[in-house]
Amino acid sequence: MNRSLRPALFVAVIALEAGACSAKPQDAPPPSPTTSTVVTPAPTPPPLEGQDFSADAKLLYRIAACAGEDPLPDGIDAAVVKTHCEWMQPKIEAYRKLYVGVAQPFLAKLRPAGLPKTVVYPFGGGDLISALTSYPEAAEITTISLEHGGDPRRLRSLTADELSKSLDLFRKTIKQLLVLDDSASEDLMKIQRGGIPGQLAFFMVGLAVHGHEPVSLRYFRLEPDGKVHYLSAEDVAASEPKKAQKLNTIWNAPDFSEAFSNLEIGFRPVGKANATPQVHRHIAANLSDGPLGKDPTLLHHLEAKGHVAAMIKAASYLIWMGDFSKIRNYMLANADFIFSDTTGIPPRYATKAGFVQETYGSFEGTFIPAFQGPAYQKETNAFEELWRSQPHRDITFRYGYPDVNHRGHLMVTRRAPAEAAKP
Repeated sequence: MNRSLRPALFVAVIALEAGACSAKPQDAPPPSPTTSTVVTPAPTPPPLEGQDFSADAKLLYRIAACAGEDPLPDGIDAAVVKTHCEWMQPKIEAYRKLYVGVAQPFLAKLRPAGLPKTVVYPFGGGDLISALTSYPEAAEITTISLEHGGDPRRLRSLTADELSKSLDLFRKTIKQLLVLDDSASEDLMKIQRGGIPGQLAFFMVGLAVHGHEPVSLRYFRLEPDGKVHYLSAEDVAASEPKKAQKLNTIWNAPDFSEAFSNLEIGFRPVGKANATPQVHRHIAANLSDGPLGKDPTLLHHLEAKGHVAAMIKAASYLIWMGDFSKIRNYMLANADFIFSDTTGIPPRYATKAGFVQETYGSFEGTFIPAFQGPAYQKETNAFEELWRSQPHRDITFRYGYPDVNHRGHLMVTRRAPAEAAKP
């Protein structure tokens, strides 16, 4: 999640699934002697644009996410990977059972039929896990945060000691996501450098948790009109000398090429080779008004998607602020349905734009102490009144931040029926 620095979250213990049946078809009659049986082969899909890093993605999926059964290539220390996976696999199983197994069916009951299959998740650094929990059938998911995707090529060249240290850092930084379902900004910054591409590795864990596997990995830039330009091998080589820039003054500067800022992963359920791949794009961007006003390329890209489903969680209450009005206005103009905690759209903006908001759990104040002062009291009071005005609806899991009393809450923001009916 792309958010300002905040204190480490407190302890929570979230410590661990369908079969297919087939029927034997009846024997078909033999073809008539006067007819011939024509078998039309499935069409071969056109080659992907840009350089494909799928082999690197699959290796990261195997090593960092401990998923798949591909043999490790020469030069990768199996003992180091074994130690890492002995820690990771129980955490993944626990998260799948005790979080996804609870949250996903709950959220499914709240999603109305006919939602757009395109999902936008601002401030969503590293968090493909939650996007797939919230919208498992999405055809396209876009996450946006201050963090860059990362160079996938380094893993193969790490020594055993370098791999051990890199995986140790990765475990420390992903632990909060697997325990509390969101990430600390401090952790996301740490993995902008080193042998493991942090954002990409987090995404691989998200796929593993949900039983998906990567089938493609490409990098891209956005053209001025917002269209995607996939980077060719020549594009990547030409970008090598220029490092990706930090997008916030307090963030760590990445140590890899700017070519590896924005990524696209194609993925599908494990064992479903004929399934149409779903797409996840991650875009590195500062979502405050200054950068978006100076360069509206990202807004052009997002607006071209038309109506979307969306989510906001653990986003440091940034969208409350005047400095984030452009991304807030984009959401109000284009999102038909939003899952969020109270870092989502404040009631005064939602109501004015023709949305209704439904509350779950409890909210009696903001979680981060820095947002408990007078400057934020107006929005805090409005959220508290929103919760008081509605019947209590239980929630048994945490969706982003808890409230000041460490109780979970969830807000559904959706267009009022008259607004939803408009073309």
